[in-house]
Amino acid sequence: MNENAKPKKLLDQVRDVLRVKHYAYSTEKTYVFWIRRYILYHGKKHPADMGTKHIQEFLTHLAVERNVAASTQNQELIALIFMYKKGSWY
Repeated sequence: MNENAKPKKLLDQVRDVLRVKHYAYSTEKTYVFWIRRYILYHGKKHPADMGTKHIQEFLTHLAVERNVAASTQNQELIALIFMYKKGSWY
């Protein structure tokens, strides 16, 4: 890699990991969607600066204020677990 090259953005790194692991394209789109929503909800904080408390706040927001189904909350949680466990962006 060129040492002057700009590092990839977080969501691009997530996409790369999903593709290397041969996840379906629909899964990639869903994970990136929920990770982006999570980051935007918390004022564009980097996930490395957030944790369990932030995930709980977001899930509560989805359930209480957005009235999303439990399956939607689970989908979002799985995307965030993937990001925090599989990511090498920290």
